[in-house]
Amino acid sequence: MNTLAETRLGRAAVRTICPYCGVGCGVLASPDGAGGAAIEGDEAHPSNFGRLCSKGSALGETLGLETRQLYPVVRGARATWDAALDHVASNIGRIIAEHGPDAVAFYLSGQLLTEDYYVANKLMKGFIGSANVDTNSRLCMSSSVAGHKRAFGSDTVPGCYEDLDEADLLVLTGSNAAWCHPVLFQRMAKAQERRGARLVTIDPRRTATSEAASLHLSVAPGRDGTLFSGLLVQLADRGHVDETFVNSHTEGFTEALARARQIAPTIAATAAAARLSERDVEEFFDLWISTERVVTLYSQGVNQSSQGADKVSAILNCHLAAGRIGREGMGPFSLTGQPNAMGGREVGGLANQLAAHMGFSPADIDRVRRFWNAPNMAVREGLKAVDLFEAIGRGEVKALWVIGTNPAVSLPDVNRVRAALGKLELFVVSENVRSNDTLRAGAHVILPAAAWGEKDGTVTNSERRISRQRPFLPLPGEARPDWWAVAQAARRLGFAGFEFNNVSEIFAEHAALSGFENDGARDFDISGLADLKPRDYDSLAPAQWPVRRGEASGRRRLFSDGLFYTASGKARFIPIDPPRLAEATSDRFPFLLNTGRLRDQWHTMTRTGLSPRLGGHSAEPCLSIHPDDAASAGLKDGHLARVASAEGAAIFRVQVTGTQQRGEVFAPIHWSHETSSDSCVGALVHRCVDPESGQPDAKATPVALAPVEMRRAGFVLARRRAALPAQSYWAWQAIEGGFTARVETDAPDEEWVDALRGLGPREASALSLRDTGQGVFRSGLIFNDRLVAASFLAAQTPPSDWTVLREAFADERLDPAARRSLLSGRRASGMPDEGPNVCACFGVARGRIEAAIEAGCNDVASIGKSLKAGSNCGSCIPELKRMLALRRPVMA
Repeated sequence: MNTLAETRLGRAAVRTICPYCGVGCGVLASPDGAGGAAIEGDEAHPSNFGRLCSKGSALGETLGLETRQLYPVVRGARATWDAALDHVASNIGRIIAEHGPDAVAFYLSGQLLTEDYYVANKLMKGFIGSANVDTNSRLCMSSSVAGHKRAFGSDTVPGCYEDLDEADLLVLTGSNAAWCHPVLFQRMAKAQERRGARLVTIDPRRTATSEAASLHLSVAPGRDGTLFSGLLVQLADRGHVDETFVNSHTEGFTEALARARQIAPTIAATAAAARLSERDVEEFFDLWISTERVVTLYSQGVNQSSQGADKVSAILNCHLAAGRIGREGMGPFSLTGQPNAMGGREVGGLANQLAAHMGFSPADIDRVRRFWNAPNMAVREGLKAVDLFEAIGRGEVKALWVIGTNPAVSLPDVNRVRAALGKLELFVVSENVRSNDTLRAGAHVILPAAAWGEKDGTVTNSERRISRQRPFLPLPGEARPDWWAVAQAARRLGFAGFEFNNVSEIFAEHAALSGFENDGARDFDISGLADLKPRDYDSLAPAQWPVRRGEASGRRRLFSDGLFYTASGKARFIPIDPPRLAEATSDRFPFLLNTGRLRDQWHTMTRTGLSPRLGGHSAEPCLSIHPDDAASAGLKDGHLARVASAEGAAIFRVQVTGTQQRGEVFAPIHWSHETSSDSCVGALVHRCVDPESGQPDAKATPVALAPVEMRRAGFVLARRRAALPAQSYWAWQAIEGGFTARVETDAPDEEWVDALRGLGPREASALSLRDTGQGVFRSGLIFNDRLVAASFLAAQTPPSDWTVLREAFADERLDPAARRSLLSGRRASGMPDEGPNVCACFGVARGRIEAAIEAGCNDVASIGKSLKAGSNCGSCIPELKRMLALRRPVMA
């Protein structure tokens, strides 16, 4: 089979990689010749064997050019590439001359390709002479990096995905893998089904992942370290420390154990501190201690903490003590959040790293300087993300180039971030969309970037596997690869060493640097791929590093020989600090806010927000809260709540649920000021960071809650998104042909008429109907007999069946009867509304599933056979099981 392409329905299918999470799923993309493509999972790729999650399955719905930035912009005016790059280079040069290299910074993204990352890192650290280049991976995985480096002497993930197939116990802590890494979670589910593997979840919330677990521990926020400290003590007290391994291959065990005894001396003390029952803690300890093949997987619930590095160390300490590392079916495993977070770490994308997993030791600085022939090598660590934007706010950093990320949404305390961006003398954004919150914060220069489907290079997934992301669409308009734009700016600054003609040349240099003066002393080494010819690079098969020179393939597992990358060659146990929260609740802020992802959305929704399938499951930003807390705060299910912290405020739809612990609330990260009136969770998150990693604590911000009441509620539909009237709540979701928003408002009708007119062409005609007695206002905007926008507002909360608008929206032409139906609110078809999507992969709504259950489908398999729901990524299976459980008493 051809490595690059195969035939699918008569079309050439290009092998590439999904641009979402760190699983790194292989994708077959078959271009349709009209700017789109059919998307399938690649059965030959070892990361997913053909499976895709709901987001990956919907990639074809996000490929249009309607939202794309297709030409350079300088100070609000269209410009040529030459003019834009001249402006960037001349201003960077001026600022360096006036204020020094540390007045310049880059902020990058785990969605860049390795080659893009490499060129940007080389320019900043080797030629501009500053290490002020950080990445949004700082918000995602830097605590894991710090934990790895402290224990192993290197940022090394020891295991591989095959360990999930072979483990007898899978422990997921701070990870809702069923939603955030569903393809990997299905491998775990298969291990449960076929081999009887046990699954334990550790999470303050009951999530879709915990529903599949044999034991769920609703640990108190911030107490993961307590639990694993208690496990370390029990390993010692019960005689299950691997003395041979510890004595021969580690150091610092005595000190780490002594600290663990201070934190969690007994099961009872552990349970009390972690707010768990002694019985559950003892069961977990018994399972972990008695099961040789155990994999402990962790993600943002561990990393995004003011003690994230210590939490990682507590987990690693237990695996080192038991000698359960580097062997089949066992080990600690970091689940990476972004598609190329690991590739960025490989090239030194973090401000405290140099390329090829080197640091800022004198020897490493000199080695990289000589390899690059770098004239202005950075000699100290740069500013980490939160510190970087605070330095911008103080006026110390005067030039910023943002590439492929949206910090005005994703960073903590985003109101302060937006204000800081407005102080820059040079603010450059490389982006593939016309509008997002960061661009709206006042970008001086906008450079049109290549998007997924057009990008060419490599990414590295969570198991150290390097894969080719291949283009299958031409570059539209004037869009260019990010590496090209950076290299062009470097050449204008007068720097040699950026004469790259293609990505294979960049990869070759990156691979050669990894092996330069290495001789096995550093973990990251892909020098075996440094001599690839362009054709061989194009056809590169997925490979795990290290791939040292002379080796035909990489290694699945590391540390099986007991050798680590510390000075002594031994792994280090790390004594952790007593677990604590960065900020405690108070009378003013009595609740703790936890944040995270939804099943079908990604980051700030610049891509997934375009897919109707993905908007159907969770259409609004919701605040999950325990029933008792809702009652005490005066909140009602389905109504609005204002959430306030010391940093800012936001509004969410209330979702009362028993999955939340008392005193804690949860809100999703995805909505921005681009997609909602005021539901950006970054406005709430405090600026507390882990002192070792610099990673923000996004899981435990103290907040206050209050109900929000507005006079009217309703819906809006439009062909495009735009801001709606002030004094309103709204949040957009994609539907077929455009977008819809559920709204609540105190704004007068006149403002809604003006807002509706702004959603269509000037020549459009408006229809409206007012019933002042009932407080009803309906309006529509029609152009060429087609509905381009519509709204429905009522004094009372309207019914959820808004399909009368959706039907009219789908019609190519509105006849007089359809217009009357639109304004009357009566449906033309009489068909019932089927409700929200449950299965996003196949677009199966709740109503269809309920009907199938009533017709006799009595398990997930029969639903899948009838409707396909649950038969792809499996992330909807927990919800299908809940629906089955609710319907069974009725059927009986």
